[in-house]
Amino acid sequence: MQKPRGPRNLPILGSLPSFRARPIEFLCETAKKYGDLPYFRLGPYDAYLVNHPDFVRDILVTNQANFTKSRALQRARILLGQGLLTSEGKLHLRQRRLVQPAFHRDRLAGYAAVMTDYAVRVRERWEPQSTLDISNEMMRLTLGVVGKTLFSADVESEAPEIGQALTTVLKMFRMLMMPFSEYLEKLPLPSIRRFEKARDRLDQTIYGLIRDRRKSGEDTGDLLSMLLLAQDEEGDGAGMTDTQVRDEALTLFLAGHETTANALTWTWYLLSQNPECEARLHEEIDSVLKGRVPQMADMPQLRYTEMVFAEAMRLYPPAWAIGRMSKEPFELGGVHIAAKSICILSPYVMQRDPRWFPDPERFDPERWTPGAREARPKFSYFPFGGGARVCIGERFAWMEGVLILATLAQKWKLRLAEGQRVEPLPLITLRTKYGMKMQLVSRF
Repeated sequence: MQKPRGPRNLPILGSLPSFRARPIEFLCETAKKYGDLPYFRLGPYDAYLVNHPDFVRDILVTNQANFTKSRALQRARILLGQGLLTSEGKLHLRQRRLVQPAFHRDRLAGYAAVMTDYAVRVRERWEPQSTLDISNEMMRLTLGVVGKTLFSADVESEAPEIGQALTTVLKMFRMLMMPFSEYLEKLPLPSIRRFEKARDRLDQTIYGLIRDRRKSGEDTGDLLSMLLLAQDEEGDGAGMTDTQVRDEALTLFLAGHETTANALTWTWYLLSQNPECEARLHEEIDSVLKGRVPQMADMPQLRYTEMVFAEAMRLYPPAWAIGRMSKEPFELGGVHIAAKSICILSPYVMQRDPRWFPDPERFDPERWTPGAREARPKFSYFPFGGGARVCIGERFAWMEGVLILATLAQKWKLRLAEGQRVEPLPLITLRTKYGMKMQLVSRF
């Protein structure tokens, strides 16, 4: 059976060199030229770009049992072990059951106060007219929030070291996803040594938290206590080993701050380029809060703030691509897809498709009114994935984004520094390639 159309494949490597060199541009151009299900090869693997909401639903929801995480996340096990992001099947279901209570609504209320407390600390520390790298500021802030809410630990002082280790690890993933990288990682290369050193630095923090908590025996009611005390009532009744706790803790520690920090960084950039939207955001914040610090109860009234955050994640989704590998052959949109094929679902590409988002490059929070949302297919927007493996921290991330945005914008406007280059850097998450230096302007 003939494959769908797609970009020209080189012998042996297929489209791998183009995809590795410019992944976002490659996917955008491929979608534009070849439609909803283009075919190409990534080294030895058949690959498809899945670029229609119905097809995304088929993979993430309807037929999700036929897919495993793609090579990128399988390779991520050398950092994250068997955490929620990388585990499969029964283990994933078991771990998700044990972690889920940390994100129940009653716990979120307690987290909200921590989020705004840390944001207030940041806004009080900022000086008018100073220029800061906002991507670093947001990383430090969300790291502090995740440390306190999920682990009852103050890790803000470790933020520069943890941030550096995380950057090293994420940059190395490009190499570790290459064919035959399993053999490369056994060689004494300087880059491999840097990766191992960075991983050890992250482990030092996480195992330190586990050791201290086991020693104290205290149940603080946070995620870490829940992991240490957890017993799988529906399964084998067993608890978690330190290694399992480490894998879950590190996964949530990294995913819980990296993604929201990136989303907030892009939000500040977009607001600086769209003063009318910024003015409307300030108007809402001032009228709803009347000068006080926001709380979880204010969330329903901070509708435009949420719309701003949603639109920023449309244009710059932190998880810019999601990979799945088929276990068995299946049919998608009339196309036969063989077992062990890679399906790439890209929120970045889909969320800039003019069929679902007219004039897609324009920043327009009005796309997120209830009526506008309902008029679009569900999976035209999926920054948190979907189906059984939808991001467990989605509600946490929405609340954190909105509350931090409202707390900081209450006092400050941010202006892009002169000469600052703006370009996405697609690692596992969508970072800014050259940082995001911005000048702080006091609103009052």
